[in-house]
Amino acid sequence: MPSQEIEAVVVGGGQAGIAMSEHLTERNVPHVVLERHRIAERWRSERWDSLVANGPAWHDRFPGLEFTDIGPDAFASKEQVADYFVAYAEKIGAPVRCGVEVTSVHKNMGRTGFRVETSDGTIEARYVVAATGPFQRPVIPPIVPEEEELTQIHSSGYRNPAQLPDGAVLVVGSGSSGVQIADELRSSGRQVYLAVGPHDRPPRRYRSRDFVWWLGVLGKWEASAPPKGAEHVTIAVSGAHGGHTVDFRTLADRGIRLVGRADSFDEGVMRFAPDLRENIANGDANYLSLLDEADAYIARNGLDLPEEPEARALGTDPESVTDPVLELDLADAGVTSIVWATGFAADYSWLRVDAFDENGRPKHQRGVSSEPGVYFMGLPWQSRRGSSFIWGAWHDAKYVADHISIQRSYMEYEGPDSSTQFPQFGK
Repeated sequence: MPSQEIEAVVVGGGQAGIAMSEHLTERNVPHVVLERHRIAERWRSERWDSLVANGPAWHDRFPGLEFTDIGPDAFASKEQVADYFVAYAEKIGAPVRCGVEVTSVHKNMGRTGFRVETSDGTIEARYVVAATGPFQRPVIPPIVPEEEELTQIHSSGYRNPAQLPDGAVLVVGSGSSGVQIADELRSSGRQVYLAVGPHDRPPRRYRSRDFVWWLGVLGKWEASAPPKGAEHVTIAVSGAHGGHTVDFRTLADRGIRLVGRADSFDEGVMRFAPDLRENIANGDANYLSLLDEADAYIARNGLDLPEEPEARALGTDPESVTDPVLELDLADAGVTSIVWATGFAADYSWLRVDAFDENGRPKHQRGVSSEPGVYFMGLPWQSRRGSSFIWGAWHDAKYVADHISIQRSYMEYEGPDSSTQFPQFGK
């Protein structure tokens, strides 16, 4: 016999799960949020010590609560972000049960709903929302064998420079995580090599406005899908040190040795693709394109924003670009550690329903899955480019909650002949 029956189960107590709870509460949908650790645990225990949010506090938040301990244009630390979600959950009275892990979800056969097996018993639910997000399983490419005498960690396991053994460090990945970790390691006195792959490189600020503002007024947050061929292109932007535009030339000037995409490894030698110049040039083109669009928007709308011609001065290419290193003997270079800032994969092995394609990716439209009654939250590009951000998750949750509310109204319809109505849930 089930230990509990409830209308909806939300799996995950991060930004997606808390946003989902708010909208379900507003629609009077009885629900519970199950979190295996603490609210927003990944912000606390799976990020490096000095991490800050990549968006300013005025933008990177839910509509119903502002950050109270920092200014609107500042960048919240990882602990401030986690505390924010705890405060938000308290504010909306979210029914969060921490320390409860969902081990499996199965569709009920011959009746409505799902059987949710947890570490604290079984729950029967009509709707299940998988709000675990995309950062579930760290991905380290199978390039360097584990038996090599090197310390290899994923960016989610990196905390600070003192964690690594003495010696130089190779950081693989040119997105926000890789760039900030490489910069921190260099500041600690380490020799750092940074493998730079394809990336977008927006300005942190331009003409007195943050890039999140520009993406908003230019309608870029609303893009429904990434450009073809750019599905896995990372964004090189940083909120560290008060926020600054990532410039790989500046990183090189600070002593970081830039190399191309990490390609292969054999007998102690790491080989890099000959794509460094192209990757940086494409990042520059992305950067300059946004400046062009911003200038045109200002002119078209007659805005009085200060000109910033110096923003277009890119500087000269460093030696690492003009004379790239294609092979690096790690021992000869003194490299003792590799930090893989190479992203994550989803893990829905607990969700045993027909809602995935042959590659294990969720089949959905804006979070509404191909399995009626199952929903996804917190996915990149779930409905728009902004879905990965805190505010984007809140708006996606509103759409999903609306869909659940509509489905509930169908199930409550009695029809012209009351004998055709669906049984009440739990009966």
